[in-house]
Amino acid sequence: MEKTVTTGKKKNIWQFGTNQVVYAAIGAALYAVVTWAFNIWQIPGAGNVGVRPAVVIPMFFGIAFGPIVGFITGFVGNILSDMLSGYGFWVWWDIGNGIMGLIPGLFSAMIFKYNEQKSILRAELSVVLGTALGMALAAISEMWVSGADINTAIVANFLPAFITNIIWGLILLPILMIAYAAIVQRSGR
Repeated sequence: MEKTVTTGKKKNIWQFGTNQVVYAAIGAALYAVVTWAFNIWQIPGAGNVGVRPAVVIPMFFGIAFGPIVGFITGFVGNILSDMLSGYGFWVWWDIGNGIMGLIPGLFSAMIFKYNEQKSILRAELSVVLGTALGMALAAISEMWVSGADINTAIVANFLPAFITNIIWGLILLPILMIAYAAIVQRSGR
């Protein structure tokens, strides 16, 4: 029987010390580089929306290290990837990517056993909610930032981003959680 990994204590999800700064910096750098590498896969007809498996990075960092780390990973990582890709600065999309890490971070208070089915299901729910809120904010902002109409905001921005992001998140987050549980177990933390 596989042993479930637990932290053994209640998490302080709002803790933000030296370790969290390091985790956020690593997460943002990973998110930026992996997103940049996959930006060649753009979805036709969608305004700069790409197929981005990297979206799981802020989600995972939120689950593993809390909402502040998750938000910074998504927010700063998206800014850096957009700069590397030559897209410029789109603050509402950056905030939306931050929310995709923040919401799973909020759920991290309920996740103690990373390789337990109940924890994985909670994390999956956080993927759907975080992606829905983050991408809705970003897509709707196009109405006042770029003058897009509601149909364009929904069809060209929200739906492609939401659908691809939840697919990647739902598939990859459980894999990362199980791998993280094995690492934690081996390290004896």
